[in-house]
Amino acid sequence: MGSSAPIGAMLPAVFADDDLAQRFVAGLDEVVAPILGVLDCLDAYFTPALAPVDFTQWLGGWVGAETDGTEPEARLRAAVAAAAYLHRVRGTRRGLSEAIRLAFGVEPEISESGAADWHSRPLGPVPGERRPRLHVTLRLPDPTPADEHRLDSLVAAARPAHMPYTVQVTVLERNPER
Repeated sequence: MGSSAPIGAMLPAVFADDDLAQRFVAGLDEVVAPILGVLDCLDAYFTPALAPVDFTQWLGGWVGAETDGTEPEARLRAAVAAAAYLHRVRGTRRGLSEAIRLAFGVEPEISESGAADWHSRPLGPVPGERRPRLHVTLRLPDPTPADEHRLDSLVAAARPAHMPYTVQVTVLERNPER
C-alpha cells in the first residue's frame, strides 16, 4: 500500500537526491501509510452504510442504538443510522414504533391510554384514560422466548418513564388464500 503523502517528497531539496535518506523515509511511509489511509477515509467510518461491521457495532454503542448484537447486518446498520432520530422521538408512540420496527423488521400494534386534544376554552376535559397504560403486540412468523425478552427490554427503554406497560409476542397468522 503506497502512502497518500510520501515523506520523501516533503524532504528539503538537499535530501531529494540522497538515496539513503529516500530509502529511510520510504520505510517510514510503510508504517504511516495505513494511518493516513484511515484518516483519508475517516468520514466513511462514521457512515453506518459504509463502515466495517465491527466498527458499526462499536458506533452503535457510542450513539446509543438499541441493538443486542444478534440482528442481521442490514438491521444493525439501519438502527445505528436512525439512533439520533430515535433519541429525538423517544417516549412517543412514533419513536417506540420505529424502534421496534428497526429491531424486528415488522410493525408493532400499540395501544395506550394517552391522548392529545386542544380546546379554545381553558379547563376543558382531559383526553385519554385516567390510568396510564401501554400494551405492545408484535406478530412474528416464528417467535421465540428471546423475542419477548428483547421486546420487553426495548419497550422498557423507549417508553415514557412513568408509563406501565405490557408486551406480547404472537405468531403471525398466514392468510391461507395466498
